[in-house]
Amino acid sequence: MKRFLDWFNNLYPVWLVTLAIISFFKPQVMLWFDKPWIFWSLAASMLGMGLTLSLADFKAIARMPGSVALGFVAQYTIMPLSGWCVAMALKLDPGLAVGIILVASCPGGMASNMISYLAKANVALSVVLTLASTLLAFFFTPMWTSVLAGKYVPVDAVKMSIDACKLTIAPVVLGVLIRWKLPRTANTIGACGPTVAVLAFVMVSGGIVAASAEAIAANFGKLALAAFVLHVLGFGVGYSVSKVLRYPESVARTVSIEVGMQNGGMAASLAREHFAAMPLAAAAGVFSGVMQNIIGGLLASWWKRRTPDA
Repeated sequence: MKRFLDWFNNLYPVWLVTLAIISFFKPQVMLWFDKPWIFWSLAASMLGMGLTLSLADFKAIARMPGSVALGFVAQYTIMPLSGWCVAMALKLDPGLAVGIILVASCPGGMASNMISYLAKANVALSVVLTLASTLLAFFFTPMWTSVLAGKYVPVDAVKMSIDACKLTIAPVVLGVLIRWKLPRTANTIGACGPTVAVLAFVMVSGGIVAASAEAIAANFGKLALAAFVLHVLGFGVGYSVSKVLRYPESVARTVSIEVGMQNGGMAASLAREHFAAMPLAAAAGVFSGVMQNIIGGLLASWWKRRTPDA
């Protein structure tokens, strides 16, 4: 079973693209997967993440403060500002601009841990950075979205903070508590955590593509270009900053991946809840998920053949 789950999880980009294409051409297949399904699917994936964490993972932050600080600051400065620059430079329509900025303001995606492993980066650091950015997303995601996207549409930062807490902190903390008090149960359920996360975002992507098929068709080129430029900037600037500050290659790769890969599912869910009148805002999260996996996968293949010095 484990071998099958690993095989299924490694083909995550394939499932994502396949269901997105089906949903685009046959929206009725996934129109049923709306707001409540999206919310609970993502909450379940965050619970799965929490079930894989122990208190030792939190203590790991103290053992690598410099690398964690670098990754965290890069995550919540490079990406939000890159999202804003992309929106300005490409002169995006309000809905798409809000979506790109929201994606860029979200925490790191869980797929980054798998990409870090494939790229021979520092997996422990990747897990810690994903955890740290996720736990503080309730503040930074609404804050950056309000500051950078406020010119396009009113942003209820308080309500977004509450929704971000429901999506991130609550399920992750619950998962950690279950692992602490019921380790055997956590091991049994947690083994399926990555698969739940894969299924969650694949289904979320399908539901959003189905609901936004017409808007996506009319703006496909701009969506793809904006997502591509955003993630190239994230991967590239994240790596460059780490090297300029003379961090080891393994850390530079990890920071690059963590900055370049966002939680597109969270962005899509928040967009559906807060910017329902702008279907392109949620669609940006889907395109982000596809694009970051393509770029991340190619980078991982390149780096895998080049063992880092440290």
